[in-house]
Amino acid sequence: MLGVCIWPTPRRLDKVEAIRQPVRTREGAKVQLSVATVLQESAARHPDRIAVVDGDLRITYRDLWQDVLQLAGRLRADGVRAGDRVALLLPNTADFPRVYYAVLAAGATAVPVHGLLLADEVAYVLRHSGCRAVVAAGKPAAVAEAAAADAGVRLLPVDRGGPALDGPEPCDPEDTAVVLYTSGTTGRPKGALLTHANLVRNATVCAQDLFTLTPDDVVLGCLPLFHSFGQSCAMNAALSAGASLVLTARFTGPDALALMAREAVTVFMGVPTMYHALAEASAQGGPRPAGLRLAVSGGAALPVALLERFEDAFDTVILEGYGLTETSPAATFNRPAERRTGTVGRPIPGVEAAVADPKIEDRVVTLADGERGEIVLRGHNVFAGYLDDPRATADALVDGWFRTGDLGVKDPDGFLTIVDRKKDLIIRGGFNVYPREVEETLARHPDIAQVSVVGLPDQVRGEEICAAVVLRPGTQLHPDELIEWARGRLGRHKYPRIVRVFNSLPLGPSGKVLKRELREACA
Repeated sequence: MLGVCIWPTPRRLDKVEAIRQPVRTREGAKVQLSVATVLQESAARHPDRIAVVDGDLRITYRDLWQDVLQLAGRLRADGVRAGDRVALLLPNTADFPRVYYAVLAAGATAVPVHGLLLADEVAYVLRHSGCRAVVAAGKPAAVAEAAAADAGVRLLPVDRGGPALDGPEPCDPEDTAVVLYTSGTTGRPKGALLTHANLVRNATVCAQDLFTLTPDDVVLGCLPLFHSFGQSCAMNAALSAGASLVLTARFTGPDALALMAREAVTVFMGVPTMYHALAEASAQGGPRPAGLRLAVSGGAALPVALLERFEDAFDTVILEGYGLTETSPAATFNRPAERRTGTVGRPIPGVEAAVADPKIEDRVVTLADGERGEIVLRGHNVFAGYLDDPRATADALVDGWFRTGDLGVKDPDGFLTIVDRKKDLIIRGGFNVYPREVEETLARHPDIAQVSVVGLPDQVRGEEICAAVVLRPGTQLHPDELIEWARGRLGRHKYPRIVRVFNSLPLGPSGKVLKRELREACA
């Protein structure tokens, strides 16, 4: 049960292995904990409330928990044992939380798989993670079948037949609950090991301290549940609070607005591209959800111009946060009473954030407030390492800190501003150019709907700045006009000399712009 845990406060650690400390009671005995108890406890407190809405389907907490126990029993009957890894290839339907919590209730480790991967990419994840089985349904089932055959792994349906388990398998808080694979932008994806303690604490902090969720809230679950943002901040947090989670397998601005109005959504969580889509749909006359009390943005930097546009249209506030797969994911957040627009807030309870010298990689040398450097984090949210990759783990976990690879600045009050990804930094003629700063400026042009900035190879200056833009409907803008407009608003080394106009930007499943693909398209 959650209430018996004594959570350690963060402290300075000198060794990587010291990050993972067993959670113990005051008497010294180990505590048992499972992410499955997030749902179990809400089912005990709110059995008749609606837990999940999936189209016309409405599932109470009592029924969802019973489904989970039956599925867990079926997994046991199919040979899944405590400590085994089970992959999930499922769309954003009620089957995802059913299977996710069933795997965890059975004492196994869940391996949610990216829903847009090809069969050979899925097969790599199955082999690398050593999965005993993969559970699939809906559109991804065909890909799962091919991948399972390739990897020699059993393919299981979502089958609730047979006896149910009496309750979740007890787990040590430091046992691995979920393996989440990173996007693989620098090579093969890596499996991040997230513990039961990581995920339970993150869901609890999100629900109680950051979003102040209650059983009366209705959360729109449009973020992909195989992604850490949708899985932990939306699903786990909503269900831990006894709130209702409204699922949608496909996101479009008009459809989302209609769904939010129909289901009386009170909390929306999304990435910047989703906020853009909602703002555009609202401008075209879409319904405005009357009860929307909170919007949460993460996954990528939110342009201030878009934030202002959305808040004006929907008469609500956007609270921006920051996190990574390796941090469960929430790490910093803007709280309502102390929001600072343009920042990602301050560290969440139990987490520390600092800015370190990015040029020194074998140790963490923190910088003074106001200096730009690499963001480093430590606390209860930091993962246990990468699966079977000690070198990558040692590179990421240094002196007790997790090196994020993101560049930022921390002010004297502890508010963090994201400057950019370290690998996205553009060096033009020896000068550092941060794409986000350029994007923030270009986003204020009245004809621009979306913008992303990348560096392209240049024989003279090393790199040249390229702006990829999507125009607002009904507008026309020549690239030379935008270059001239930007020239008057950015330093000589910062404004883009190259502008490419696209109908849309390449996006990943979580709504992030895929800059590697964008560079190729712009070249």
